[in-house]
Amino acid sequence: MIEIIPAIDIINGKCVRLTRGDYNSVKEYNSDPLLVAKEFEAAGFTRLHVVDLDAAKQGKLVNIDTLRSICDETNLVVDYGGGVKNDDDIATVLEAGAQMVTGGSIAVRDPAIFLGWLERFGPDRIILGADVKDGHIAVSGWQENSHSELFGFLEFYADKGIKKIICTDIERDGTLEGPAVELYKKIMERFPSLQLIASGGLSSVSDLHRLYEAGITSVISGKAFYENKIPLKPYPLNTLAKRIIPCLDVKDGRVVKGVNFVGLRDAGDPVELAQRYSDEGADELVFLDITATHEKRKTMAELVRKVAEAVNIPFTVGGGIGSLEDVNAMLANGADKVSVNSAAVRNPEIINEMAEKFGSQCIVLAIDARREDKDGPQDEGWKVYLNGGRQRTDIDLFEWAREGVERGAGEILFTSMDHDGTRNGFANETLAKISNMVDVPVIASGGAGTVQHFADTFRDGKADAALAAGIFHYGDISINQVKQYLQNANIIIRTHPTPGGGKKK
Repeated sequence: MIEIIPAIDIINGKCVRLTRGDYNSVKEYNSDPLLVAKEFEAAGFTRLHVVDLDAAKQGKLVNIDTLRSICDETNLVVDYGGGVKNDDDIATVLEAGAQMVTGGSIAVRDPAIFLGWLERFGPDRIILGADVKDGHIAVSGWQENSHSELFGFLEFYADKGIKKIICTDIERDGTLEGPAVELYKKIMERFPSLQLIASGGLSSVSDLHRLYEAGITSVISGKAFYENKIPLKPYPLNTLAKRIIPCLDVKDGRVVKGVNFVGLRDAGDPVELAQRYSDEGADELVFLDITATHEKRKTMAELVRKVAEAVNIPFTVGGGIGSLEDVNAMLANGADKVSVNSAAVRNPEIINEMAEKFGSQCIVLAIDARREDKDGPQDEGWKVYLNGGRQRTDIDLFEWAREGVERGAGEILFTSMDHDGTRNGFANETLAKISNMVDVPVIASGGAGTVQHFADTFRDGKADAALAAGIFHYGDISINQVKQYLQNANIIIRTHPTPGGGKKK
């Protein structure tokens, strides 16, 4: 989940926002911060970031009564920043009800005091404020630039045990021009142990997704809420943006496609198709060597490497994956994730072993299933099949999906064999049942024929991603057409500002 933390900035007891920290740009949004806090709580938020701008500028606590009223009359977990400079101040803030305190200026001017707070109250209650301008930390309510360089500042406190930081790009704050994603990425690359809370510039739901892709799990939003740029609600990651995934079913080095897993016909070169889809804006790719398990041979590692070099989006490989060595080989050749199917059914423990060694985020449990009871409800009577749909089992689809997730699978790729290649739409009732059962993303596969089918599976099937093959391979529908339709239907999709360009690892 990406945690969105609403912000209330206070001047003269009122809820305001500045632009780039300029106190001459004050814009008042509400005269009662408590009322605003209650609105955030009613919308479903559990956290609140409160900044006393008067205190930050003057170097002493000012609007402490407003903080106390928010803490007394809501159940929000409040972190407070502004004007805290000594032990008495931090005691006053915590006594008023704040659960966490953010220190920025004091961390620059008197590290001994800040480190004393860190030791006394612990790293879960003390947040380091890193307000940055021109690469240096700003102090006194952003009115002064210090000589502390950002990365040196962070390195010092990371070594001292700080866990949480709020980083605000002052030049973006209040501008609605988008967050400093590249800056945050650099911070996370250098300090992976820190929990980074991004702040400044947030303007759209697409910005939230960009932050998530960069590895940011928390972001502060103020003006974007007040000016209705982002709907007032929390955003779980699994509903944040839907994914469109072309699937490359490969046999003998060529992409093929059939109906109900039979009647295969040639669809092209896998490397050329992969690069085309990457350039056209696909969110991910799935590469399946569809006869690897049946013919008792391994997935073609060399072809995997060529495909990986041709794309700049996440790439999942499946077919014949049955051991830790197989997973390691695919990841080493450029895959981002692996899909395991038949081997997991025969030896479920392999899911635990793969997830433990490589992480759940790398393990996709692929399930091919057919509905046996055609007269019963649409979401009942489903049995799992192995070996590319050639071997029936008595395993129930839903029980297997639940078990797979409990064992560590990070995603479920469900293919309805009854719908595969028919172009009559996805098995949405069944997908919805799976999605309601598990807490990992579910990928819909089998049945895509129109742009409406994608919208239906996201709304009715509660799918997190939709996979398709033939309609893309043969040019019946383009990825851009699907995304444009979804966007017009107010379904949140991913955007790709830098298409093409090769694999980015």
